[in-house]
Amino acid sequence: MSADCLFCKIIAGDIPSQKVAETEHIVAFNDITPQAPTHLLVIHKQHTPSLSDSPDSLILGQWMSGVRDVAQQQQLSDYRVIVNNGTGAGQSVFHLHAHILAGRPLDWPPG
Repeated sequence: MSADCLFCKIIAGDIPSQKVAETEHIVAFNDITPQAPTHLLVIHKQHTPSLSDSPDSLILGQWMSGVRDVAQQQQLSDYRVIVNNGTGAGQSVFHLHAHILAGRPLDWPPG
């Protein structure tokens, strides 16, 4: 845990969120600025600043399995998973997380 990390504070329950799922390894909640009718964030409970900083494949496997499981629990059949890595890619919270977007057509490339 990082004392100044927004997502670590959500995991600890210090900041409220609209959680949709929680396991031993991940927490999933609604994004506060949704970009689609369904916009969830899935975060690993171990603080890791970014995908590039991921310590090992076990963490990544737990996290991505959590993404899949949350999508299934939410009965999403068509969805996009987005991982921003670094400020130039749009990462604004430096705690490993994935966005799940669904509920509208998602064109490629994104606009």
